[in-house]
Amino acid sequence: MTKGKQYLECEKLWVFAMLIFVAGFYGAYTLTVRGGVFCNAQTGNMALFGVALGSGNWRKALYYLIPISGYLLGSMVAEAIPRHVRRFRLRWDTLLTLIEIVVVAVLGFIPATAPHQICQVAINFICAMQYNTFRQAEGIGSATTFCTNHTRMLGSNLVRIIFRRKEYPDAVEKVKSHGVMLLCFILGAVVSAFLCVFFTVHAIWFAIIPLVILFVDLLKADLTKEKDKLTVAPRGH
Repeated sequence: MTKGKQYLECEKLWVFAMLIFVAGFYGAYTLTVRGGVFCNAQTGNMALFGVALGSGNWRKALYYLIPISGYLLGSMVAEAIPRHVRRFRLRWDTLLTLIEIVVVAVLGFIPATAPHQICQVAINFICAMQYNTFRQAEGIGSATTFCTNHTRMLGSNLVRIIFRRKEYPDAVEKVKSHGVMLLCFILGAVVSAFLCVFFTVHAIWFAIIPLVILFVDLLKADLTKEKDKLTVAPRGH
């Protein structure tokens, strides 16, 4: 965190850490009990879509367009809606957390015999909205749904600390931030995998716990200490 700067509640590192914990939970959940796929990002689906096109398997290519389209739609919604939410005296970040709670609650009721694509596309959609909404944790660019950039930035800033610390005085803070995000993602996946053994498809309900904590905190900020800052855009937007 840059000294002297004030951040909105939705920009706090602990908020991002909770969100990426939930993302790790989603990833292990869909891999374990909802079709064996990772729904938090679309790199894999894009590659498989290209392979299907290259091999002339048009039906399979169309299949991969379903999760890709779900993710695309989620990004579009997260970009279009925020400016219209303020009339309710809430931030989009707060409303999105509530939407996630509702979606997760519903997904836990879907039986294991139902098509896995229902759950997969729903998680694609909410992860896209989350990724497009939460962009900077205390001034540091952060993703709340996957780890690729956190891993890259952790390695890059470790080298800066060792060899060029004077040139990059914020490298230590960045290592801490990206390290926390990586650890929380892994922890979320560990907890999810453990719970899926005992609760199978219903395990996703446990993700509601951190989401409710976040929602209450963000709602409180919107209604009290940040009620006059609803028009202030989070950094990175």
